[in-house]
Amino acid sequence: MADAALHLTPPEPRAGALRHLTLGAVRLVGRDPARLLPFYRDAVGLDLMAEGETLVLGAGDRALVEIVRRPDAAPAPRRAPGLFHMAIRVPDRDSLAARLLALHGAGLRIGASDHLVSEALYVDDPDGNGVEIYRDRPPAEWPLEPDGSIAMKTLPLDLNALAREAGAAGGPAPAATDMGHVHLKVSDLDAARRFWVDTVGLAIMARYPGALFVSADGYHHHVGLNVWQSAGAPVPPEGTAGLGHVTLQLPDDELEALAGRLSAAGLAYQRDGSGTITVADPSGNRAQFRVAA
Repeated sequence: MADAALHLTPPEPRAGALRHLTLGAVRLVGRDPARLLPFYRDAVGLDLMAEGETLVLGAGDRALVEIVRRPDAAPAPRRAPGLFHMAIRVPDRDSLAARLLALHGAGLRIGASDHLVSEALYVDDPDGNGVEIYRDRPPAEWPLEPDGSIAMKTLPLDLNALAREAGAAGGPAPAATDMGHVHLKVSDLDAARRFWVDTVGLAIMARYPGALFVSADGYHHHVGLNVWQSAGAPVPPEGTAGLGHVTLQLPDDELEALAGRLSAAGLAYQRDGSGTITVADPSGNRAQFRVAA
């Protein structure tokens, strides 16, 4: 997010809007997943849950990052649509402080912001995939604008004060750690809005020059969309390194309603035996919608 206020509006009440959404694992494609393992295990604090051609890392019993090995994967062009960042959410400030010390101990370049509704650390993995680690403030503490909407800003985060709250450096992320949101690079913001809002059914929570922030259930955002680097850029070639897909989890009735909206919009999608829907947005960013466990 750029350094300016974001004025968020409540979800638009309308028939068919998505509800009861949670995010699952973000799948990445990489030439050498083993090269990324120390970053996600030691710095981010995720447990290695499975290995082989696909590494699976997570917290508790929740898979958060999957990395598929593809030795011939070409790097994505810098301006290509894809992952801006995945946002791994820790349950409290102590956990965020522990991750700060782990990232610093790994010698990584760290960005940091206070968004009023959350506090966030930003870092890139060795392949250049953006990773945010953040903690939400309780919703009752989210500041409001005079019109009653949520206010967000991008302010400096006092890293020295945060570090003093760490009980210990590093260690595994808490079992309650989850995927809080994803932020995608898109080539056309209007086309992205038509897909993610008009068809998928997310509500616009914030408009910003070159960006939209959308969500279900009144959250500040589950999906960010921006054209800051990627306006007008073509869909990257199949097999490019970077984002494989994001995972969004819904109750069964919501998944069926989504399938109906996709069909009504004339959008092609795949559906497997478990009912999981795989579909790409207009910029080629793939999303898997599945029934929540």
